Amino acid sequence: MDISGKNFKAFLARQEALKKQYSPKQAEKQHAKGKLTAWERLNLLFDEETFEEIDAFVTPAAQNVEFGKVEKSYGDGVIVGHGKINGRLVFAYAQDFTIMGGSLGLVHAKKIAKIQEMALKMGAPIIGLLDSGGARIQEGVASLAGYATIFHNCIQSSGIIPQIAVIMGPCAGGAVYSPALMDFVFMVNHTSFMFVTGPNVVKEVLNEDVTFDDLGGAEVHVQKSGVAHMIYEDEENTIMALKKFLSYLPSNNMENPPTIPYDNSTPDINNKLRDIVPDDPNKAYDVRDVIILVVDRNSFLETSELYAPSLVTGFARLQGRTIGIVANQPKVLAGVLDINSSVKGARFIRFCDAFNIPILTFEDVPGFLPGIDQEHNGIIRHGAKMLYAYSEATVPKITIILRKAYGGAFIVMNSKSLGGDFSFAWPTAEIAVMGPDGAVAILYRKELAEAKDPVALKKELVKKYRDKVANPFIADELGYIDEVIDPALTRKKIISAFEALKNKWVKVPSRKHGNMPL
Repeated sequence: MDISGKNFKAFLARQEALKKQYSPKQAEKQHAKGKLTAWERLNLLFDEETFEEIDAFVTPAAQNVEFGKVEKSYGDGVIVGHGKINGRLVFAYAQDFTIMGGSLGLVHAKKIAKIQEMALKMGAPIIGLLDSGGARIQEGVASLAGYATIFHNCIQSSGIIPQIAVIMGPCAGGAVYSPALMDFVFMVNHTSFMFVTGPNVVKEVLNEDVTFDDLGGAEVHVQKSGVAHMIYEDEENTIMALKKFLSYLPSNNMENPPTIPYDNSTPDINNKLRDIVPDDPNKAYDVRDVIILVVDRNSFLETSELYAPSLVTGFARLQGRTIGIVANQPKVLAGVLDINSSVKGARFIRFCDAFNIPILTFEDVPGFLPGIDQEHNGIIRHGAKMLYAYSEATVPKITIILRKAYGGAFIVMNSKSLGGDFSFAWPTAEIAVMGPDGAVAILYRKELAEAKDPVALKKELVKKYRDKVANPFIADELGYIDEVIDPALTRKKIISAFEALKNKWVKVPSRKHGNMPL
């Protein structure tokens, strides 16, 4: 090749023009906001020198110049490509706020759609790093059509490849539905936000003053709305957490989750597990104390930690193999299931099932949260989502009943009759239609009303009910659980059970899809 020829000089000139586009001045503007540039994010995310950019030199579509200046630029405000993360192929797109505010126009959307389709075709995860002013107004309906194509691709890829959104700046209007359709959403505190309608519209329509953070900041979405699953204080920690998170997931639905070398550092028998659940059934404890002693050391990665905290969800490893964890949390509302925790659990269970991740359930649930608010807002329908998700899941499913397992909540938490594969109980388990206090109050209403000392009588009857009805040995003898086990042996039993289930195969009914109670 003649490197002094006209075409090669043009090639070098284009390369130089592309470099100049990412000026130090623009980078400083991002840094002043506590944000990284799109390229800095990608360089942190991908293994060194593995990211390959695609469509770097495309230019914006023709626009109506009467409604704003058209900025001549390469790439149209988004960087797309593929590379390796922890040695595995991943596709990504990063919106560049320094180019037309990262606004989405026709070409911008086509680039994202192209990389989505490539990721699906190659069976590799896709990550969206979102930092955009929204639809490019000058391009009108073309921008809206671009969003629609992206949403459509998200749906086509759902359950086939993992899709992860990382909100690293503004994400507003129609743009919010792309992350909402993806599997997990990460946000950066104080520098990222999401909302359908911004503070100015809220002020105009409802006459309410609200800040960006209060309306759609990271804390709002990880605590109240549940739209986001993970929150970190800066972009560097967010990206490091994302890389760790990916290490638990398979590349697609046809693969099993990755296995890492296991160092035998976690004892299979641990006497500390005998001392976690209090003798008093009304005393709380932290179910995480059970989880961390059962799974591989330092392997538990919690998801949606701040949302619906009466249910704990997350990923962990057993002998180096990925599993999903669902656990009632007795230290929050006694571990009850409510609307939010039911939806949180259902979504997590369905993700695990889609990507061949076995599910381990720790159960200590007194029931569904009672009250007018819960009933009127549809606890029946939302609770049924979790029931549906467990029953529909065909991956290996194991339940450990730690203490309370009452009523419909016992059924929902992966009971054997619902399709659970193995169900074990600790000797502290109480399995019944309802708790002893409530049962005695109903069954012995007349006797208690006529008793000289109703408090003493109730105490005696509660003990009798707990011994004769609610104890786990009855459920064991009737075959509704598989075994009452020594808590110290929990990890050993789970490992053995998952090993027995590793070739599990379920023939599902032929149908287009079920009608989940959405």
